[in-house]
Amino acid sequence: MGFFAAISEAWSEIRVNRTRVVLSLVGVFLAVFAMTTITAVGNMARQMVGETTERSSGRPATLRVDAYSNGTNSADGVQTVETALREAATRHEVSWWGLASYQYGGGGQLTVRFPAGTQLVTATTVDPSYGTMHRVITSEGRWFSAGDDDAFSPRLVVNQAFADQLGGFDPANPLTVVLGGDTPVTATVVGISSSASYDATTPGAYVLNADAQRWNLLGDPANSSPPGLELWVPNADADALVSALQTEVQASLPGYSVSVQRQDAGDELNILDTILAYGVRGVGIFALLLGGIGVLNVGLVTVRQRIREIGVRRSFGATGSRVFFAVLFESVAATFVAGFLAVMLSIILISNFPLQSVLPAGVTLEDVPPFPLEAAVEGLVAATAVGALAGLVPATMAVRAKVIDAIRY
Repeated sequence: MGFFAAISEAWSEIRVNRTRVVLSLVGVFLAVFAMTTITAVGNMARQMVGETTERSSGRPATLRVDAYSNGTNSADGVQTVETALREAATRHEVSWWGLASYQYGGGGQLTVRFPAGTQLVTATTVDPSYGTMHRVITSEGRWFSAGDDDAFSPRLVVNQAFADQLGGFDPANPLTVVLGGDTPVTATVVGISSSASYDATTPGAYVLNADAQRWNLLGDPANSSPPGLELWVPNADADALVSALQTEVQASLPGYSVSVQRQDAGDELNILDTILAYGVRGVGIFALLLGGIGVLNVGLVTVRQRIREIGVRRSFGATGSRVFFAVLFESVAATFVAGFLAVMLSIILISNFPLQSVLPAGVTLEDVPPFPLEAAVEGLVAATAVGALAGLVPATMAVRAKVIDAIRY
């Protein structure tokens, strides 16, 4: 009962001196609010940077295998390379993999017969899995599906500039466009994605590897490199797979130079996380220390004003520990409440913030991270710890005061 009685007395004193206590806790409240809010915003910023990187380089860990002919490229050579790469991915039982040319035109150029005239359009050749591995977002329509390989016409995912030259995209009436020179074929546009080109004003397109080969959409293979193999694997397996793939693919492709590398951001994002975490915590700790000084000053003033009351209580038998914890809990309870209110306000603000309305044009956040639980816990613990540290000096002063001197004060 002594413990709960000390808490009750502490809360009563807080209510009596509530104006002074509230003013002293402004610093703690703002520090905890800033620390938790910045941590949550930092998580969003990290996710945004990560998604942007993943759209170009792939998710962690993405490995890329390329094979370059030591002679001249040919249609048979491209087929040989693709077969070897697909066999390597199947042999290692990788869940997510696919063939893809280097992004933004690495696959070659499509001859597109726009209404305004024929134009060469840079194309990236991919497999359907590319959309998931690179977080491709379609603003209209859809990404490629597994069934598109067997369609009766090539499928395209294009950028807005490409669609605009065809009169705009209408899901109810799919766009069609004629591709090729001497042997033209009619292709169907199934979706629009800004990822199809670096330059938003220049037409760009994704085309399936199977379609590019079946209809010879990219012309002479000697003018372009065969697509590479991309594999999305666990981080723990990345280094071992790089070594194994280098040996196996090179052995299966004599006359080719094989390159295996990890192409996602990897450690760079981990460095960003570390800098962000320590930076936010450093600012938060500094702000909390300033708030703690305010709580300490109020605690010292309060004890001096209550010194006669403390002396009377000691003369009636109150123990030193009872007085010590009563004064200490005043500070702890006040800062805990301030921290709790700050965390609640931060959660409400972050959960209801209209993020998409403030993001720059072209920047998206596909997977918005939830409010970080560790930030809320850290805020409450930090606020309580600051209250305990700020309450030690006033509590010690109250205990060390001699009873007779305190009564005469």
